[in-house]
Amino acid sequence: MGLTKSEIFTDEQNQLSTLLKAIAHPARIAILQRIIISNTCICGDLVGELGLAQATISQHLKELKTAGIIQGTIEGVSVCYCINPKTWKLLEDQLGGFLASYKGETTCC
Repeated sequence: MGLTKSEIFTDEQNQLSTLLKAIAHPARIAILQRIIISNTCICGDLVGELGLAQATISQHLKELKTAGIIQGTIEGVSVCYCINPKTWKLLEDQLGGFLASYKGETTCC
Protein backbone atom coordinates (compact mmCIF):
# COMPACT_ATOMS: atom_id res chain seq x y z
CA MET A 1 0.00 0.00 0.00
CA GLY A 2 1.37 3.41 -0.95
CA LEU A 3 2.07 6.30 1.34
CA THR A 4 -0.24 9.31 1.33
CA LYS A 5 2.69 11.76 1.42
CA SER A 6 0.71 14.01 3.73
CA GLU A 7 3.93 15.80 4.66
CA ILE A 8 3.96 17.55 1.26
CA PHE A 9 0.69 19.32 2.11
CA THR A 10 0.10 22.18 4.53
CA ASP A 11 -1.16 21.56 8.04
CA GLU A 12 -4.42 23.27 7.07
CA GLN A 13 -4.88 20.99 4.03
CA ASN A 14 -4.24 17.88 6.12
CA GLN A 15 -6.52 19.07 8.90
CA LEU A 16 -9.40 19.91 6.56
CA SER A 17 -8.98 16.56 4.82
CA THR A 18 -9.16 14.70 8.15
CA LEU A 19 -12.29 16.57 9.21
CA LEU A 20 -14.02 16.05 5.87
CA LYS A 21 -13.17 12.33 5.89
CA ALA A 22 -14.76 12.06 9.33
CA ILE A 23 -18.07 13.53 8.15
CA ALA A 24 -18.04 11.93 4.68
CA HIS A 25 -20.72 9.34 5.39
CA PRO A 26 -24.49 9.89 5.28
CA ALA A 27 -24.95 8.26 8.69
CA ARG A 28 -22.44 10.67 10.23
CA ILE A 29 -24.17 13.63 8.61
CA ALA A 30 -27.46 12.38 10.07
CA ILE A 31 -25.87 11.92 13.50
CA LEU A 32 -24.43 15.44 13.41
CA GLN A 33 -27.80 16.86 12.33
CA ARG A 34 -29.54 15.09 15.24
CA ILE A 35 -26.92 16.34 17.72
CA ILE A 36 -27.28 19.89 16.39
CA ILE A 37 -31.09 19.79 16.58
CA SER A 38 -31.14 18.46 20.14
CA ASN A 39 -27.96 20.30 21.23
CA THR A 40 -26.91 17.11 23.06
CA CYS A 41 -27.55 13.49 22.32
CA ILE A 42 -27.37 10.16 24.07
CA CYS A 43 -26.23 7.29 21.85
CA GLY A 44 -29.29 5.16 22.62
CA ASP A 45 -31.59 7.87 21.31
CA LEU A 46 -29.86 7.73 17.94
CA VAL A 47 -30.63 4.04 17.49
CA GLY A 48 -34.37 4.69 17.56
CA GLU A 49 -34.19 7.89 15.54
CA LEU A 50 -31.89 6.71 12.75
CA GLY A 51 -32.82 3.04 12.55
CA LEU A 52 -29.21 1.83 12.61
CA ALA A 53 -27.78 -0.81 14.89
CA GLN A 54 -26.20 0.30 18.18
CA ALA A 55 -22.79 -1.04 17.08
CA THR A 56 -22.98 0.90 13.80
CA ILE A 57 -23.88 4.15 15.53
CA SER A 58 -21.15 3.59 18.10
CA GLN A 59 -18.57 3.17 15.33
CA HIS A 60 -19.72 6.37 13.60
CA LEU A 61 -19.66 8.26 16.90
CA LYS A 62 -16.13 6.98 17.51
CA GLU A 63 -14.96 8.31 14.13
CA LEU A 64 -16.53 11.71 14.80
CA LYS A 65 -15.04 11.84 18.28
CA THR A 66 -11.57 10.76 17.10
CA ALA A 67 -11.60 13.62 14.59
CA GLY A 68 -12.60 15.99 17.40
CA ILE A 69 -15.89 17.01 15.77
CA ILE A 70 -17.93 15.80 18.73
CA GLN A 71 -17.16 15.41 22.40
CA GLY A 72 -18.78 13.17 24.96
CA THR A 73 -19.33 12.91 28.65
CA ILE A 74 -20.21 9.77 30.58
CA GLU A 75 -23.45 9.99 32.56
CA GLY A 76 -24.05 6.72 34.36
CA VAL A 77 -24.25 4.00 31.73
CA SER A 78 -24.86 6.47 28.87
CA VAL A 79 -22.55 8.73 26.94
CA CYS A 80 -23.90 12.14 26.04
CA TYR A 81 -22.44 13.66 22.87
CA CYS A 82 -22.38 17.25 21.65
CA ILE A 83 -20.62 19.25 18.95
CA ASN A 84 -17.10 20.35 19.87
CA PRO A 85 -17.48 24.11 19.26
CA LYS A 86 -13.76 24.73 18.72
CA THR A 87 -13.43 22.07 16.01
CA TRP A 88 -16.77 23.03 14.44
CA LYS A 89 -15.61 26.65 14.12
CA LEU A 90 -12.32 25.49 12.62
CA LEU A 91 -14.19 23.33 10.11
CA GLU A 92 -16.56 26.19 9.30
CA ASP A 93 -13.69 28.64 8.77
CA GLN A 94 -11.50 26.31 6.72
CA LEU A 95 -14.27 24.89 4.55
CA GLY A 96 -15.86 28.31 4.13
CA GLY A 97 -12.52 29.81 3.09
CA PHE A 98 -11.87 26.95 0.68
CA LEU A 99 -15.31 27.25 -0.95
CA ALA A 100 -15.11 31.04 -1.07
CA SER A 101 -11.74 30.91 -2.86
CA TYR A 102 -13.51 29.97 -6.11
CA LYS A 103 -14.72 33.13 -7.79
CA GLY A 104 -16.75 31.52 -10.58
CA GLU A 105 -14.72 33.05 -13.37
CA THR A 106 -13.97 30.05 -15.55
CA THR A 107 -13.18 30.73 -19.20
CA CYS A 108 -11.04 27.71 -19.90
CA CYS A 109 -13.64 24.91 -20.01
